[in-house]
Amino acid sequence: MKFGVITFPGSNCDYDLIYVLQNIVKVQTVQLWHKSTDLEGCDMIFLPGGFSYGDYLRTGAIARFAPIMSEVVNFAKKGGYVMGICNGFQILCEAGLLPGVLIRNKNMQFICKNVYIKTINKNSLITRNIKNEVLKIPIAHAEGNFYCDNETLEFIHEKEQILFQYCNEFGEVNEESNPNGSLMNIAGITNENKNVFGMMPHPERAADSWLKNEDGLQLFQSILNLSLCV
Repeated sequence: MKFGVITFPGSNCDYDLIYVLQNIVKVQTVQLWHKSTDLEGCDMIFLPGGFSYGDYLRTGAIARFAPIMSEVVNFAKKGGYVMGICNGFQILCEAGLLPGVLIRNKNMQFICKNVYIKTINKNSLITRNIKNEVLKIPIAHAEGNFYCDNETLEFIHEKEQILFQYCNEFGEVNEESNPNGSLMNIAGITNENKNVFGMMPHPERAADSWLKNEDGLQLFQSILNLSLCV
């Protein structure tokens, strides 16, 4: 498989992703520019974290209209795999590829720390090979509070679209382990067709032995292991 990482003005985690994919997971990876309309034959597209277009208006609201996003939307609608991390998650919600929206953290502050997340649905491309019940993954956001209306929340719960929930180190999902106020402690979701994924924690920042934390590597290995069968 061939992987593409989009760079928007203000992206700051694109090279982190490229490093993990190229040097640790060791897969063919290309950098895609936001003004391009060519996905270069990639089998999976990543939207990285950062502050695309300075987070003006709303997070992801301007990036959603970048030329390359028309191709990403068409690619996803045809079943192509797309994953957004942090700001990338926000962009996918703004583009209508994922339900809900990411709003200001409940404490109205930027949060940067390690958190624990629990895998809720293991029947997806990015979660099928996760072995640990609880993963320690860093977050770094001011607008990571997942919100949607009650009807949408019931729907994504019924359709098993919730991938990760914030929890404590023992895997307990409770209010105390919720860093940003997200509904149902939601840290990551997928679309109904299970080919578009979004999460606020940064697995690429927990995927290298030099960091003394490789919990995030399990997501990338899950993608790689499944791609070998394609």
